[in-house]
Amino acid sequence: MDAGTGSDTLVRDYLMLGLRFDRIEEGYVDSFTGDPALRRAVADEPAPDPADLARDARRLLGELPAGLDDERAAFVGAHLRALECAARTFAGEKVGFVDEVEAYFDVRISKGDPERYREAHAKLDDALGGTGPLAERIAAHRAAEEIPPARLEEAIHAFSSALRDNVRATFPLPERETITYEVVSDKPWSGFNYYLGDYRSTVAVNADLKQQMANLPRLVAHESYPGHHTEHCRKEAGLVEAKGQAEQTIFLVNTPQCLMAEGLADLALYAAVGPGWGSWAAEIYADLGLRFDGARAETISEATAALADVRQDAALMLHDEHRDVDDVVAFLKRWLLVDDDRARQMLRFLSSPLWRAYTSTYVEGYRLLRGWLDDRPDGVTLTQRFTTLLDEPLIPSSLRTA
Repeated sequence: MDAGTGSDTLVRDYLMLGLRFDRIEEGYVDSFTGDPALRRAVADEPAPDPADLARDARRLLGELPAGLDDERAAFVGAHLRALECAARTFAGEKVGFVDEVEAYFDVRISKGDPERYREAHAKLDDALGGTGPLAERIAAHRAAEEIPPARLEEAIHAFSSALRDNVRATFPLPERETITYEVVSDKPWSGFNYYLGDYRSTVAVNADLKQQMANLPRLVAHESYPGHHTEHCRKEAGLVEAKGQAEQTIFLVNTPQCLMAEGLADLALYAAVGPGWGSWAAEIYADLGLRFDGARAETISEATAALADVRQDAALMLHDEHRDVDDVVAFLKRWLLVDDDRARQMLRFLSSPLWRAYTSTYVEGYRLLRGWLDDRPDGVTLTQRFTTLLDEPLIPSSLRTA
């Protein structure tokens, strides 16, 4: 067997293994833009046994590198380890939550520091001004920042257009790339990118969460430009079409590529606009006839960012410490300064069998990628560093090694 044939066979087996997970848990395959015959073949198979999938993942791990170069072998190997762990949990094996997160996302998690949360509250107190309980003042601020539902779609398109022009000048995209936006409800997330292949995405925005003016620019950047849509497009062009890396045609939930993608997307506005995004956003809102205090929004957003670990702490409380649901809700309400309904909406995401570990992709992904972007060599610009994230098949351990 020559190296080329060996790598093709292993990658094909990896793709089919990943597709089989969608038959156990619908939604496990976030996107698949590869050979449709593989999807049809998997659909025609008998229902998969999770224990068999775990054995298949271990077998493929044993065959690596199978002709793949070191970078591709590391990428596929990390994803096979994630799938092997997922298959064992589907088969009923008890896996500790911290170990599960590590297998899925190539990171080891621990709880955050409450003192950091107290400092964040102090900064929010200063930024908000006024008197009375902090939770009441930030609730009033959030309510004042809600985008009128009738204006939401218009605002989404305004930010998408502005960011698209910016991104296409900085991170070139194929001319035919396009995004369709949908406003949806009854979802556990704020926004979602459905990548369809051929440089097309559908981005859904959840209207139930009462989108706020300070969050919308970040959300559009995260899902679209230069976040998920941009990354998918550039990897399809550079890795799949130009280099034939078919393993990049599948995007699987609960794998290292999710942590990399969410960390990248959470840094999308930072890479595209950077400091001063508040005044930039204020100009766009002004064109829509909406008033927005950009400088204040930046100050509040910076303080709130220090509370990101709270969500991961809640997941650890729920799944590692097995704390009562009401205790976890109270913890979320206390530190994130949200009401009971919002805390329980967060808990819905943290409790989902498919998404329960996923919060770590945002928390650890942002932390890892922000550090890597900022700790760049002399002479390397932020744009160049972010382009590497968009274009290369990186995994968390490769960034830690670098």
